[in-house]
Amino acid sequence: MTTARPALALSALLAVACVTHFAYPKPYDRIVPTTLPGSARTWTYVSGVAELAVAAAVATPRTRRLGGLAAAALFAAVFPANVKMAVDAWNRSRTERLATVARLPLQVPLVVWALRVSRSAA
Repeated sequence: MTTARPALALSALLAVACVTHFAYPKPYDRIVPTTLPGSARTWTYVSGVAELAVAAAVATPRTRRLGGLAAAALFAAVFPANVKMAVDAWNRSRTERLATVARLPLQVPLVVWALRVSRSAA
């Protein structure tokens, strides 16, 4: 496997996430922490743009090292939204509660993946 494959796969994941922020913003709006200033929709769109910028940086060999670090930071930065989603699901079905709680530790492999992409960049 070439070192570009994991980077391109990470870039694709981020690009798809970006598209969903614009195509289906309501679920993202609901998980924006209320402590952030401004409207939830603005944060949804800002995070979508950030994902696209990071996807481009990861996809480009010249900026891949920095892009991988930015991806790791982005995955860490959205963790509070995932926590909010789990807290908000507390009064929902057992399946929804379990799904949102199970999602929390998935941020760790995403951060690790992004850091590996950064380290493997030339």
